[in-house]
Amino acid sequence: MLNRRTLLAAGSAAALLPAQGLRAQPQKIKIGVLADFSGPYRDTSGPTSLACAKQAVEDLGLSARGIDVEVLQGDHLNKPDVALALARRWFDQDGVDMICEVNNSAVALAVADLAKDKDKLQVNTGAAGAALTGERCSSNTIHWTYDTAMFANVVGGATVKAGGDTWYFVTADYGFGHQAERDTSAAVNKAGGKVLGSVRFPFPGTTDFSSYLLQAQSSRAKIVALATAAADTVNCIKQAREFGLTRRGQKLAGMVMFATDIHAIGLETAQGLLLSEVFYWDLNDRTRAFLNRVKPKVGTNWPSQEQAGTYSGVYHYLKAVADMGVPTAKASGRAVAERMKAMPTDDDALGKGSIRTDGRKIHPAYLFEVKSPAESKGPWDYYKLVGTVPGEEAFRPMSEGGCPLVRG
Repeated sequence: MLNRRTLLAAGSAAALLPAQGLRAQPQKIKIGVLADFSGPYRDTSGPTSLACAKQAVEDLGLSARGIDVEVLQGDHLNKPDVALALARRWFDQDGVDMICEVNNSAVALAVADLAKDKDKLQVNTGAAGAALTGERCSSNTIHWTYDTAMFANVVGGATVKAGGDTWYFVTADYGFGHQAERDTSAAVNKAGGKVLGSVRFPFPGTTDFSSYLLQAQSSRAKIVALATAAADTVNCIKQAREFGLTRRGQKLAGMVMFATDIHAIGLETAQGLLLSEVFYWDLNDRTRAFLNRVKPKVGTNWPSQEQAGTYSGVYHYLKAVADMGVPTAKASGRAVAERMKAMPTDDDALGKGSIRTDGRKIHPAYLFEVKSPAESKGPWDYYKLVGTVPGEEAFRPMSEGGCPLVRG
C-alpha cells in the first residue's frame, strides 16, 4: 500500500538517477577529418589519414580518463563550397570541435575563416599554403605538418647550392601551386639561382602534361620544378621520363612529394629525385614504432608525411583537451589553440617541436634522395637521408610572414 512516506522516498531516489547517470557518462570530443577521399589526393590523405587520426585517439587512451572521442570523416572534393557546407554542418549541427587534414589550400583558408567565426578549431595537417601562418593567419587555426615555404627552403635552396642554378616551373593553377612557385622562386633567388620561366596547367582535371613539359624542356633550365602534388606530380614525372627530359641533362625537383607518390611511380622512374619530407617511416626507432601500430589499419598505403602529420596534430590536440578539461575545450577553439601553443609537442611521428604565435608548428625537415631499385631492401624502402634541417631554419621566420597575431 502506498503512503506519503513511500512516495516521498521513491521521488527522492528517482531525482538522484539523472545526476548519477550524467556522472557516469563520458565527456565527448568530436574531431572531423576533412580530406580527399575520392579524388587525386586520396592516397596522400583520405582513408590512411582517418586511420592515423584514430590511432592517435587509441594511443592516448583517454577513455580511461572519462573522455570519449569520436572521429568523423568527410570528403571535400577539392571544392571550397562543398567543404564549407560540410564544415558548417559539423560545427552547427553535429557538435564537431576540431577539423583536421583539409588538404587543399583554398579549402583550408575557407575553413579557417569559418572556424574563427564559430570559435572552433582547425588543426591543418594537410594543406601547404604558407598564407595560413602569414597574412591569413588565424587565432583558431594551427598549421601543422609542412608548408610551401618549408619545401622551398629545403629543396630549392639546397638544389641551387648543389649546382642546379637555373629553374623552370610547371605549376598547378590554384592557390597551393601559385604559392609553391612563389616561395621556391624566392628561395632559388636567395641562394643565387635564376628562374627562367613557368607554365600553369588547369587544376583539377589535367592528365596530359606533354605540352607543359615540352615548354620546360625548351627552356634549357637545369631544374624543372614541379609545383604540383599527389597524382599530378606522379603523372608529370612519368611523362617527363617518357619524353627523355632527364636524359637531356635536366633534372626534376619535386616541390611537394610524398612516399605515396614514389610508391605510385616506382623506383625505376623515381630514382635520384631529391625531395623534402618531415616524416619517413624508417627514420628512427620512434617512426618505426608508429608505423608498426598503424600498419594493420592502412593496408598497402603506408602513411605519408601528411598522414603522419594528422596523427601528430590530433595527438597534441587531445593532450591539450585533457590538460584543460573537456568543458573548457568545447567552449572555445581559440582557448584550445592557445593551450596547444603553450605546450611542447612530442610524438612518435614528428618527434619534438613547438608551436609559434602565428600558429606555425615547428619541427625538423629532411632532404631525401630516392633510392635505386638495387638499393631498396623491401616494401616502402624508398629513401636515403641526405640532410636534416632544423625547424627554425626549415620554416619561414615569423617576422617575414605578416601574420597579424605577431606583434612588433
